Amino acid sequence: METPLFIACTKMITKEYIERLLGEAIADSTLFAVSIDVSGNNDIRVLIDNEEGISIDDCVKVSRIIEGSLDREEEDFSLNVSSPGADQPLVVRRQYKKNIGRELIVKRDEGVKLKGKLTAVDDNGIVLHTREKQRIEGRKAKQWVEEDHHIEFEKIVEARVVLSFK
Repeated sequence: METPLFIACTKMITKEYIERLLGEAIADSTLFAVSIDVSGNNDIRVLIDNEEGISIDDCVKVSRIIEGSLDREEEDFSLNVSSPGADQPLVVRRQYKKNIGRELIVKRDEGVKLKGKLTAVDDNGIVLHTREKQRIEGRKAKQWVEEDHHIEFEKIVEARVVLSFK
């Protein structure tokens, strides 16, 4: 007598499906998606943000909407909805807009790092106002030099907000 062969089959939840659910969950709000990751074993991690600041209630609301659209009987999953941490790099343009007026460290594609105040964001990139002491030819002491740098999004390798505890 042959023993039946049972194969455990788990349905894969796709990133595209979670993107659609998230889009529906945040459609009538000021929330926006920062990133969505879905692993092979259905570990779902969703990062959301808000230009006015994000609350735990925002994360709970979005989590409940997404979880309510998934069926644990069909596929097992874990779901984590949170905001990006203060130490996380900026990922989407709306995060840059949210941080106008704050100090950033921006690493450019050629390896140069700039530290300055984010003064503007447009469709192509950002404007970073820097202020640093530089040696001026013909002068003994270094002088403060202020400069605006327009950096295209494609040239930004990483941008992080400088945390200040003043």
